Amino acid sequence: MPHRASGILLHPTSLPSRFGIGDLGPEAYKFVDFLAESGQGIWQILPLGPTGHGNSPYASYSAMAGNPLLISPEILREKGLLSHEDIAKPPQFPKNRVDYDHVINYKENLLWKAFENFRSFPQDEFQEFCQRHASWLEDYALFMAIKQMNRGVSWNAWNPVLRDRDPDALKACRMLLEVEINFRKYRQFEFFRQWGYLKRYANERRIQILGDLPIYVAHDSADVWAHPENFCLHPQTGLSTLMAGVPPDYFSATGQLWGNPIYNWYHLRQKNYQWWVERLEAMLETVDWIRIDHFRAFEAYWVVKQGESTAMNGRWVKGPGADFFKSIEEQLGRLPIVAEDLGLITPEVEALRDQFHLPGMKILHFAFGSDWGNAYLPHNYPRNCVAYTGTHDNDTTVGWFSDLSALEKNNFLNYLGQYNLSEIHWDAIRVIMSSVADWAIIPLQDLLGIGREGRMNTPGIGEGNWGWRYTPGVLTNHLSGRIRNLAEIYRRLY
Repeated sequence: MPHRASGILLHPTSLPSRFGIGDLGPEAYKFVDFLAESGQGIWQILPLGPTGHGNSPYASYSAMAGNPLLISPEILREKGLLSHEDIAKPPQFPKNRVDYDHVINYKENLLWKAFENFRSFPQDEFQEFCQRHASWLEDYALFMAIKQMNRGVSWNAWNPVLRDRDPDALKACRMLLEVEINFRKYRQFEFFRQWGYLKRYANERRIQILGDLPIYVAHDSADVWAHPENFCLHPQTGLSTLMAGVPPDYFSATGQLWGNPIYNWYHLRQKNYQWWVERLEAMLETVDWIRIDHFRAFEAYWVVKQGESTAMNGRWVKGPGADFFKSIEEQLGRLPIVAEDLGLITPEVEALRDQFHLPGMKILHFAFGSDWGNAYLPHNYPRNCVAYTGTHDNDTTVGWFSDLSALEKNNFLNYLGQYNLSEIHWDAIRVIMSSVADWAIIPLQDLLGIGREGRMNTPGIGEGNWGWRYTPGVLTNHLSGRIRNLAEIYRRLY
């Protein structure tokens, strides 16, 4: 890791935009400029895949594809794929939230117009993209086209010949749905083209992108439909026989039942983890560093049988462990990985992380419910870690502080020594910036001092998340100067 750097956590959907959702257009470039002017070296994002249930980036229809909702209409207009009139009068979207249903309908129509116009453009670059990404793109585009034909129902409820990928049935679908399939491919081409421009712009300004890789994939995804052998599924119904989650923890008294299918690690090991190799290779085309969400499952993972309604009645099963990482390093070299090592972490998980010298995570919000030996207190941090005030799963620091128990609030204020209750978020930011952690990352909501209305996600609640957006004009020179000053004081200036 580059030592003594800091950065900001912000998913692109949270950027301002006239089109109801943050995208890869002008405001994204302004945000990169803000990072550079503020002396920040890292932009952390959430998973970039096309979102499924609940609009969660952690429940994507593909582990490889990009989210077409992030495609910028303004860039499409600049390239002659949309007219000025096409985007001159978008609907009146909320300015500080994403109304996903409204956005999806609006952007779907725009992208169809762009696709129709694109068909008269030279196709060489598009064809090259399709060939280079054929290993996942063919299955993804076909999956989404069939899903559309089936009114969005999960693949395991399709006609059995499609559910089970009968070759003749798939061939017929490719002919019948040729235009829809090409439309899906085109959207991926446009997403990765726009993201590539933006990433290059960030890298040229010495800003690295820290991406997010969910360890599990959604059951209703192209990955599970196309490669059922990689997962624990019922051979007749396609349903998950074993589901992923975590036992009761800080976030939920009944645990979190995610419902993702558990990997068939025996089969994956027999194939030298090839699917994982392809997944990591694809991600490293889009980001500079990878945060592996729920890293602990590589050592041991929580398994819940199909039919359970909570994650309480589960059991721990040993994961692939060091064998996985040794195989990956043999095939790809040492990877730039950050291990999300939160929750119930055992010495075995820590040993696996440390064996491969992976930086872990430290969350200030977790630090004040016990004694001064708490591992999340900054004076206990190792250097090889990433320090946060909170993450996308936490409340904002202002919201968190207001809900603390009297004991935790007293511990926090004693730890600060000097503080300003009207700017408690800045006191929290200063604490992690001053720590020995190699990286310090702050959610933008904390820089802005936003309360619980800025929370991105509440774990265990399936609806109403992922919608927060900031409004134009809040990234002021004063804000930039303030965070730059802390980066300079604590030798994090990048």
